[in-house]
Amino acid sequence: MGRRVAQWRVRRNMTQQQFADRLGKSKSWVDKVERGVRRLERVSNLREVAETLRIDVEVLLAAQPARPTPVAGVDGVRTALARYHLPGADRPPLVEELAARLEHAEQSYRHARYPALLALLPGLLDAVREAHAARPIATDALLVSVYALVALVLVKVDQGELAWLAADRGMTAALATHDPQLAGLATVSLSQALRSRGRRRSALDAALVAADRIGAHGVGGVSPASVGLRGTLLLQAALAAAGGGDGRVARQSLDQAEMIARAVGPDGSGGGAGSEGSGSGGVVFGVGGFGQAAVEAARVVADAALGDVTVATARHERLVTGDEWRSLPPEHRAAYLLDVARVYALAGEMHRAGRAVLDAERTARSEVHDRPAVRKLVTVVWRSADAPAGIVQLATTLGVA
Repeated sequence: MGRRVAQWRVRRNMTQQQFADRLGKSKSWVDKVERGVRRLERVSNLREVAETLRIDVEVLLAAQPARPTPVAGVDGVRTALARYHLPGADRPPLVEELAARLEHAEQSYRHARYPALLALLPGLLDAVREAHAARPIATDALLVSVYALVALVLVKVDQGELAWLAADRGMTAALATHDPQLAGLATVSLSQALRSRGRRRSALDAALVAADRIGAHGVGGVSPASVGLRGTLLLQAALAAAGGGDGRVARQSLDQAEMIARAVGPDGSGGGAGSEGSGSGGVVFGVGGFGQAAVEAARVVADAALGDVTVATARHERLVTGDEWRSLPPEHRAAYLLDVARVYALAGEMHRAGRAVLDAERTARSEVHDRPAVRKLVTVVWRSADAPAGIVQLATTLGVA
């Protein structure tokens, strides 16, 4: 950017001193900007420089246009969900092979690689359904898991109704097994799909019922995965309750989840917790880590939804400087940071909002670039004179500037 400033200054036949005088800055300030020693951190400075050079801000940023939202990938998933009759395979896929493919898909979700994941899911869903027709009991968990993963990815790309369909399919498959753990697994994605459509009461009820069915508050005699899943469901319930303004149920659910997180410890497993604003969060077993960081992240989002913005922002600052912050998967951290950005934006702190968005982009690029809902947030933030310079470049890249 500094080089572009220098090039346009020369093109306008201005010396550094003349340019500095018109900006009301020192010649040293201009020299440092042009050499890249000083960054143009604020939108107000960027606009002032651009106006003095008689160019658009976007010329200084010189960003590449964003690639379109992966609609083609969504269409492929939609087609797979609409396929009710699959041709019978002479030799159904091996369960071990399908488990490995599912793990690869879950890794893609953990790292927010949504375009690649949307391309993988139709074939994986078909293969798992074929295997389930041949070996239902052996592949029950695979079928429920792949439907859960499909639902959560569709929530990410703002396909709430289609996500609800996939989550409902997974729930139907899970209930047929009479396994509370599989039902709980399916409920995580169902709750997020329901919340994405504004059906918070239904999401709350489903999460609480599934959590109660999994079992006791403690870990004695229960696998860490089951306990972690119960904690995840309580976080889903808390977020749904907070979004609906029910502070009592939200805090009660969060307190119970925190007790579980302390009992399970840092190595406990289970899904991550989604955030109300972005429909974010972990998926199924092995996708996301339930623990203290997940509980604290949910508390921040819940506090903000209940109107306690000051408490939420203070809690956020403690969370991101703590040791457990990095225990969350990149997808979870990035999605949570976007929710925090919304909190800052509502409080009028646009510089912090912009920083949170840029941190989310650095954490998991696809979480920002491949989610349509994020464009609305970036549109609001970049227009503020207090927004960091990088947010204007991001807005230009996303095509909203």
